[in-house]
Parts: sequence; structure tokens; C-alpha cells
Amino acid sequence: QVQLVESGGGLVQAGGSLRLSCAFSGGMFGTYVMGWFRQAPEKEREFVSAISWSGNTVGTIYADSVKGRFTISRDNAKYTVSLQMNSRKSKESAVYYCAAYPDKTISNRARQMYPAGYDKWGPGTQVSVSS
Repeated sequence: QVQLVESGGGLVQAGGSLRLSCAFSGGMFGTYVMGWFRQAPEKEREFVSAISWSGNTVGTIYADSVKGRFTISRDNAKYTVSLQMNSRKSKESAVYYCAAYPDKTISNRARQMYPAGYDKWGPGTQVSVSS
């Protein structure tokens, strides 16, 4: 049974940086696409970034709103995926979720950008950005 646990959330000032991590267990990490989503109060869950891996090729996808500021990475030896978030904006306060589904297709935007494409979710970690 695959389990995901996020960590690293907290309070950060606008313009500051924060790094989130997601620990993966219970499956073959290298065969899973890993994604990050966020959900603010009374809003729908929103795609942030996804990373896929096949052989020596890594594929990453970012929402337009975070391109150039966020960086997703994965450590296949430690079974973790991280999200480095720089230049935070106050409107980005939300619960951040780690998600996964089994696939080795690189950068499959048709699935990776949508919550319905994922079948495993972590409990989420709160990130608050103060203005």
C-alpha cells in the first residue's frame, strides 16, 4: 500500500523561500509519477508541478504561475520528492498535497496536471505566506 507523507510546511514571508518534501513508501518509487497540488480555502485543488522518470530521462511540468520560481526534484534512492519554492506570493497560502500514480510516461501533461489522474495522496501540509 503506497503511502505519502508531506513535510516542510509552515509560515513564510512574501518573497521568501520554503522547501517541501514528500516521503514515499509501500511501492516501487521509480515507477511512479509524483505531483504537487495545492488547495486554498473555498477553491479547487490546483496543479503545481509533476515529475516523471524513465531510465535516465526526467520529465518535469510546472503550472504557469510557478514557472521560474518553483523547482521539483526527486531522489530515487531516498524515495522522496521535493518542491523548492522561491519568491513566494501571499496568494499562494494553501494546503500543499503530494500525489502519485504508477506510470513511466515522461511529461504526460494530459494526466499529470489533473487531480483525477492521481490515485495516491498525502494528507497535505499547510503553507502560509504572509504579506
